[in-house]
Amino acid sequence: MSATLGFVVDPAMDAERRRGLRRMRVVATGLLVLAAIVYVITRDHDGGILGFVNAGAEASMVGACADWFAVTAIFRHPLGLPIPHTALIPRKKEMIGRSLEEFVSENFMRSEIIRERVLDAQPTRRAAEWVLADGHARWLVDEVATVTAHALQQIPDADVQAVIEQAVLPRLMAEPISSLAGGLLDQVVRDEAHVGLVDLVLDEGRAWLIDNEDLFESLIIQRAPAWVPDAVNDLVARKVHSEALKWLGDIRRDPRHDVRIALDKLLIDLADHLQHDPATQERAERLKRRVLEHPQVPVTAMSLWRSFRGVAVAALEDVDGPVRMRGVEEVTRLAERLLADEALRDRIDKRICDAAIFAVERYGAELTAVISQTVDRWDGKETAERVELQVGRDLQFIRINGTLVGGLIGLLIHAASILLP
Repeated sequence: MSATLGFVVDPAMDAERRRGLRRMRVVATGLLVLAAIVYVITRDHDGGILGFVNAGAEASMVGACADWFAVTAIFRHPLGLPIPHTALIPRKKEMIGRSLEEFVSENFMRSEIIRERVLDAQPTRRAAEWVLADGHARWLVDEVATVTAHALQQIPDADVQAVIEQAVLPRLMAEPISSLAGGLLDQVVRDEAHVGLVDLVLDEGRAWLIDNEDLFESLIIQRAPAWVPDAVNDLVARKVHSEALKWLGDIRRDPRHDVRIALDKLLIDLADHLQHDPATQERAERLKRRVLEHPQVPVTAMSLWRSFRGVAVAALEDVDGPVRMRGVEEVTRLAERLLADEALRDRIDKRICDAAIFAVERYGAELTAVISQTVDRWDGKETAERVELQVGRDLQFIRINGTLVGGLIGLLIHAASILLP
């Protein structure tokens, strides 16, 4: 298969079309020649049956010649003569391209047509049914995982580093973060999203104290005055350790503990200062600049990226791993829910409609313009030949019909001329 002048050419298909076109031309031309022979044989007979045959043959020749002219005039000048309004496709291909563009725009790019077709197609239901068919959910997850893993592997480290150093870090450097951080911290505290983190810290602290009792007591003893007896130091250290465990346990169990309340107040005050106190904002910005300007930041960011990519690729490439298994489960569960919930399907279909309409309204003109722009690049003669190769065989039926219908009309006219006084 090759391309020429903007056309995709399949030599085998073109050869078959040419054979079909030649056969139909032979049939149409053969009928014209037959009509001419009959006319010559019967031209001296004005009456009787032969008179009707002669009249029909004459009209058949007229019809055949007229339709031959009409069909030929679409693609070229008949007999090579520059007759006006012939060779329509070579001369009018730009107009044809614009007409096709307008036709597509008016009949396929209208919002009501798109909405009707999308809703009639019920894409959400069909997609859910397809997913639930045997093996499709697994195939879909496998394809997505394979493509995603391949895409991650194809991202050059140099490009990621360039993005970090030339886009991400300068953007973070230029963007004030104190107000953003303050607003985020304020919302976290008000939503109590930090409570779980506090509980985790308390649990880990108690676990460390329990597992490292000797180390904790030795640290207490090391800081005791030298003149205090060892027995007293041991007693105090054990008491401090016991009270620390009890204190952490009280904080963990009591959601309204004074320490929790104080911590919440501290965080709320910090959030307020980050949003409204110029001095705090300036300190936050200085800290941000010191961190971002440190030469280790890009190195650390690249190390994190490589680690993330390695873990993600390994998980995605594991055919029987938890990521793909969970993906199959989630996709199947979603498809089952879509089939069971008609209201949800309708909402998704409407969103698909809105997205399609938005795309057509925004980019429809550019899409349809491809038609006229492509046609404009075509060579006129080549265009006519390609179109004739595609539809010329069917157009030969016009010549055949013209020959037959012309003959019938000739018979009717001859009969009328005899019957009318």
